[in-house]
Amino acid sequence: MNAIINEPTQETISKIGKVIFDRMQKNQAIPFGMDWFEDRLMEFSTQNDTIKINLFRFIDAFPSLTTPKEITDHLRAYLGQPETSIPLWMNFVIKFLPSKGLAGELFGYVAKFAAGRMARKFIAGSDFAQVEKSLRLLQKSRLGYTVDILGEATSTNQEADISLQEYKNLALNLAAQSIAKNNSSNLDWCYGSILPKENISIKVSALDSQLDSICLKKSFQRLRPKIAPLLRLAIKSNLFIYFDMEQTSLKEIILHTFKSILSEPEFKNWTNVGIAIQAYLKQSHSDLMELREWAAKRGAPVWIRLVKGAYWDYETVTANLNGWEQPVWQTKAQTDLNYEFLTSFLLLNNTYLRPAFGSHNPRSVAYAIAKAQILKVPDSNLEFQVLYGMGDAMGKSLAKLGYRVRVYTPFGELIPGMAYFVRRLLENTANDSFLKASMLNSQDEDLLLMKPDATESPTDPRPMPSKNSSHLFHNEPILDFSISANRSEMAQQIKMLSAIPTKTYLPIINGKETPTKSFIESINPSHKRHVVGKIGCASIADTNLAITSASKAFDSWKEEKASVRANLLRKVAQKLRDRKYEMASWQVIECGKGWREADADVCEAIDFCEYYASIAEIMATPKIIQLAGETNQTFYQPRGVAVVISPWNFPLAILAGMSAAALATGNTLIMKPAEQSSVVAYHWMKILLECGFPESVVQFLPGIGEDIGPHLVSHPLTAIIAFTGSRKVGLEINQLASKTDNGVKFVKKIIAEMGGKNCIIIDKDADMDEALTGVVSSAIDFQGQKCSACSRVLVPREMHDAFAKRLSEAFASKTVGPAEDPANQIGPVIDEESRLRIEQRIEESKQSANLIYRADVSNLIDEGFFVGPAIFADADPKSNLCQQEIFGPVIALIPYDTLNQAIAIANDTPYALTAGFYSRNPESISQISRYIEAGNLYINRKITGAMVHRQPFGGYKLSGVGSKAGGTDYLLQFVLPRTITENTLRRGFAPGVPTRGFDLDIS
Repeated sequence: MNAIINEPTQETISKIGKVIFDRMQKNQAIPFGMDWFEDRLMEFSTQNDTIKINLFRFIDAFPSLTTPKEITDHLRAYLGQPETSIPLWMNFVIKFLPSKGLAGELFGYVAKFAAGRMARKFIAGSDFAQVEKSLRLLQKSRLGYTVDILGEATSTNQEADISLQEYKNLALNLAAQSIAKNNSSNLDWCYGSILPKENISIKVSALDSQLDSICLKKSFQRLRPKIAPLLRLAIKSNLFIYFDMEQTSLKEIILHTFKSILSEPEFKNWTNVGIAIQAYLKQSHSDLMELREWAAKRGAPVWIRLVKGAYWDYETVTANLNGWEQPVWQTKAQTDLNYEFLTSFLLLNNTYLRPAFGSHNPRSVAYAIAKAQILKVPDSNLEFQVLYGMGDAMGKSLAKLGYRVRVYTPFGELIPGMAYFVRRLLENTANDSFLKASMLNSQDEDLLLMKPDATESPTDPRPMPSKNSSHLFHNEPILDFSISANRSEMAQQIKMLSAIPTKTYLPIINGKETPTKSFIESINPSHKRHVVGKIGCASIADTNLAITSASKAFDSWKEEKASVRANLLRKVAQKLRDRKYEMASWQVIECGKGWREADADVCEAIDFCEYYASIAEIMATPKIIQLAGETNQTFYQPRGVAVVISPWNFPLAILAGMSAAALATGNTLIMKPAEQSSVVAYHWMKILLECGFPESVVQFLPGIGEDIGPHLVSHPLTAIIAFTGSRKVGLEINQLASKTDNGVKFVKKIIAEMGGKNCIIIDKDADMDEALTGVVSSAIDFQGQKCSACSRVLVPREMHDAFAKRLSEAFASKTVGPAEDPANQIGPVIDEESRLRIEQRIEESKQSANLIYRADVSNLIDEGFFVGPAIFADADPKSNLCQQEIFGPVIALIPYDTLNQAIAIANDTPYALTAGFYSRNPESISQISRYIEAGNLYINRKITGAMVHRQPFGGYKLSGVGSKAGGTDYLLQFVLPRTITENTLRRGFAPGVPTRGFDLDIS
């Protein structure tokens, strides 16, 4: 970090800090009082990390538990397991907790009272009447406040409207009640004027359910009509408004909204407004610099609430899962050091950025005071902020020292505020928390007041190769569309490719484009008059030539070193990286995929190339078993000509995956892509050739599947048929390939993935916000045109109607429109045939279920292949709606009474591909994991978006043959295992060492 001029000395900081510490000690909880006992209980409960995690998970689930039995069951499930290592006395208590009768009811009441009291440590009340009392108590202690309504991101437009009205009501109530009646210089007077007494903090994510940085301007266009009236009300009522900062993914929206609306003439001169900046973000300094330049140009100052940040775990995990650079500093010391750097920046620029320092760290507070003294910033211009229930001692101490202190005071119902509650518990019990350190008196004050040491290297969360492996695999990072450069590049590519005149794409046989007599058109599903490409259809003669050439090439290709084949695939992977925006944009145009779906498809294709290249190299090493007098060698050899018949819904990823598997293992390749996505497939073929694959090894045969597909499958020279598509076609391929009456001299290998009728089961104790988000994403991402998509949702009967209402509202909150516009969350289906088929299935399903929601897309029908998403409630599990794959944005809700019944309903289809379960009961999760029939089961997350290596993908029953794409076993489908045994005993001499047993390893 840059050097900071005019640094306060450590002596000065320590002197100020010790004064603060002394005051804080006097303001600690009274020994043996209720607060003191609660602090000691929290300390005891969180000394063991396993107990802490399980306890917080129980607390997270607690608001959804309605009976004593549910409470005791969850408590036992979380804390009564051997791995939690709780003390024997506690285990005894938990084991004999009552769950029935009067004792059970009494225990339930006591548990709810205890949870409520714990929550009230951090939450000022459930309604305004309760919070008003808390605010008056703060005022008596000469503390200011900023009031926050609990709850963060909303899932529906209706919920967002309710949040907006709650903020308006809060503003009106604060203005009417005039809680802060008494003037006090340290609260009111600063920068030569009087601050408003009433102060509100707002979260913009609560005001709009569809905020997304991928469509920054449209997000602001939706937010502005909601925020502007709130600001007008604040100005009229003399209220202060703070914009809270939230997750990094929303940061650009929040900053853009803040700057844009405050640049408008009616708000341009308003100064009673501020925004939070999080010091744990690496970009926080550049954000402040931009705010300074903007505020100077605006000509009026704004306030900056400088905080450390409350989403560190979320940000770290999200970045790690997506393969992104970490947006946050990885150690507390780095964050603390950056906080001081930003403190100095704000004090130096307080003409336009007025600082409010939000911290419970005595070192950070002391540094701010010392730095202000050096810069001669008046004490009246300093503000410190603390969290309600956590910074009491710090706040009261600073207030008595004459500084203005504002308490961040949340209120509301516990369920929507649970995320806030758990974050406060985590902060209050963190091992490196200053709150904990001061509470336990376990560290010397001088140590706590030392300058942060940021020299410690953070732990890299990424996997490291094992000692015996030279292969390290990372999933390709998806694009972060909260970064403006990524959005601009994607938009530019789509615009450029859309403007290309219609071209002809021909079969490629032996590296040469082959003229054809017949053609089909590839149509842009979003704009059906836009012909993306004219596709030359391969004939039977073309097919025979391609097969013969590939068969001849097999003899030399199979002898090529595995490392050579693998390196060619790695070159392909790099080429795809270099052309990521282009290849993703072709999918948006040709297949109607949204930006993120298209990008993820390219990433998966890259992963397949890299992963299968490494796995093939590992497989190339024979396994040797040697005994005295005998050597055994097991190895794999390729099968021959592989036919890949790929679908249109993952036009690059699945084609690339099946192709890469065939090539990596030494087979030659014939690709027959889906008619609807032949342009994407053509570009994939060209990349293979550009990267050096021999022209006779890879063949490209676009065309009509019914014309050449059966011939490819039945030809005596094709050894492997890799297919992804419908159950009907998959079974036909399986049957046709089994015939040997046309000169076939081997059993053909069929690798088929044939769809699913996937369900998500929601447990009674599930986090309903997470479940709703997961169901919506699983059902309508890419318009439900995924074999893994959710088409059935099993809901507890008593929750069915409420969930159906919220799901309908969530669907209605989504925007339907052309895929090239990232503001549209739902695009077109692939073609007119699919549109008509889905419409027919919706109409037929009205006989067996209650259609409770249907989006109106009549204004889009003339433009593209659009289908309005549909939701059916009270569906019959035996109906066609719940048994047959629809492959569109149609979902059926099915009520159930017991978890066993839900499992039986879920399994009662011909498919076993994906399933999901939302629950916070470890025992229920274990039950589902054991008995659900699905190749991929997802717990507390959406059921689509499997990642190579992390979630090998594939199902059984009539969903597929049980192999796992993206897993270590997948390449085994493309090879033949062979074993050679040699007798090494020669005239009494036997090399090798005798053995009595073998170390078994199936990896």
